[in-house]
Amino acid sequence: MSTPRALRALLSKTLVTIGFGAIALSQAGAQSNAGYFGDWPAGTSPQEIGQRVAERFVASPHPGFMPGRTRPIIYPEVCAWYGALTFAQLSGNQELTTALIKRFDPLFGPEAARIPKSINVDSTVFGAVPFQLYIETKDPRYLQIGQDLADRQWAPPPADTHVAPEGLDGLAHGLTWQTRYWVDDMYMITIVQTQAYRATGDAKYLDRAANEVVAYLDKLQEPNGLFHHAPDVPFFWGRGDGWFAVGMAEILRSLPADHPQRARILEGYRTMMASLLRYQDANGMWHQLIDHPEAWPETSCTGMFAFAMITGVKNGWLDAATYGPAARKAWLGLVSYINPNGDVREVCEGTNKKNDLQYYLDRGRKVGDMHGQAPILWCASALLR
Repeated sequence: MSTPRALRALLSKTLVTIGFGAIALSQAGAQSNAGYFGDWPAGTSPQEIGQRVAERFVASPHPGFMPGRTRPIIYPEVCAWYGALTFAQLSGNQELTTALIKRFDPLFGPEAARIPKSINVDSTVFGAVPFQLYIETKDPRYLQIGQDLADRQWAPPPADTHVAPEGLDGLAHGLTWQTRYWVDDMYMITIVQTQAYRATGDAKYLDRAANEVVAYLDKLQEPNGLFHHAPDVPFFWGRGDGWFAVGMAEILRSLPADHPQRARILEGYRTMMASLLRYQDANGMWHQLIDHPEAWPETSCTGMFAFAMITGVKNGWLDAATYGPAARKAWLGLVSYINPNGDVREVCEGTNKKNDLQYYLDRGRKVGDMHGQAPILWCASALLR
């Protein structure tokens, strides 16, 4: 007997509240998503696109590279590197995996200064890469680097470090002192702690990440399911919301069904995904400001939302008949923005928070920026996973 859509929605919300939502949908989602994520038009399959963009990453120098200067690696390169590693593993490309491992080798020697210190979320996220390398190689050198960053994120801050009031409050409530309630922080914190759990099996890392997600959900999620850039910046910036969407999808992949925070995170995730459906344009894209159709279609946020939806459909958290077509349309729209060099265009430049609508509408558009390359690799990985 078929269940009316309204009743299904009510049932889903009830199941989330009591913590069983993921279980209720898992079998149906797994059985019904295959048709949306196969039979790709020529040149658009995740294998082909992932290979092109991953090879482009391998051939790229560290951003900001200058002869004689060694800068620490921060989050855009980390995110692309992590995506390239997962794509190489899931596609079974050992040659690509080897090249990505070799990229790290100088960091054990002459380029050790490229490993950042745990001074903020943008630097600490580096740990996601050595954790992934440890998962794939079991080389303890990678594990040591990753754990040092993940644990320092929760240790008391260095004496000479300025800590924001939000960080001090977070520290008093079991959160990291790097807490500041900017929407993009959520991925940065979540992925390194979740990767620490995946590498070690130690549940403390997963608990840290889950508690942080819930604190950010309570602070930033609006009734429509979307997120302001920060409490004092009331704009739904595309990539900012994209970071949160990916962060939730990543931790939900690892949270056990009986984890005390799973139901709250799943509820926040589903509420966001439902809202995003309303703002996707006819070409599958989301825009620089999500709720402003006059803003330009932006690729990094589109890739992030696509990853979150693909992951939700494949894991049965989202209704496949509703979200499968949206995720497929997003992927096909997104790959049309990749040029022959493997560079993604229409990527919003790095963006600080600012309470000014025109500031977001006027942000520069970049080509080949790793903010945009990374989500392509995450999506390709999710489609193969």
